[in-house]
Amino acid sequence: MEATRIIAVRHGETAWNVDSRIQGQLDIQLNDTGRWQARRVGHALAAEPLSAVYSSDLGRAHETARAIADASGVPVVAHPGLRERRFGMFEGKTFDEIQQNWPEDALNWKKRIPEWQPPQGGESLLQLRERVTRTVSDLAARHCGEQIAVVAHGGVLDALYRIATGQEVNSPRTWQLPNGAINRLLWTPQGFTLVGWSDTQHLDHASFDENTSF
Repeated sequence: MEATRIIAVRHGETAWNVDSRIQGQLDIQLNDTGRWQARRVGHALAAEPLSAVYSSDLGRAHETARAIADASGVPVVAHPGLRERRFGMFEGKTFDEIQQNWPEDALNWKKRIPEWQPPQGGESLLQLRERVTRTVSDLAARHCGEQIAVVAHGGVLDALYRIATGQEVNSPRTWQLPNGAINRLLWTPQGFTLVGWSDTQHLDHASFDENTSF
């Protein structure tokens, strides 16, 4: 069976990214920079042969995916399995606020305790890993021998990187997860392989200009 090529993209920037505020599964929209990043990603991938564009159904990811879809002529298919990790009662708060008011939970989070769940409906790292593995594998299996784009969130991309490189959920993070970066993986029924990560050339070599359209 031929491999499926996956282009995985983190959504563009939001105001809450700038404020280091936990978004989780709250539906926060892109800011001006995020919309510019989305257009740059779309421009960078315009010549890529894409069989499908899959996206989290949260607005910040879906808007980023639409820019890719507009450039490639492939419609966006929303999938709730690509949503960000659920952070329960901590959604909408900064880590500093959590550290001040819930120090034990903040420590568990910082230590990346695999089974720890944020209070009131949060998702553990193990649950996130299982969801990301199942969702992306199911999507990739539909497109053997083809290439797809998957637009999601930092937590989802972090899980994908760990899955593809065989790292545990509590291993220290040594890789970047920039908004709007292009990441490449391969999928076969045997699992995921990392091809390239955190490509931001399309962002590094372009000036910010809201009047520019691609």
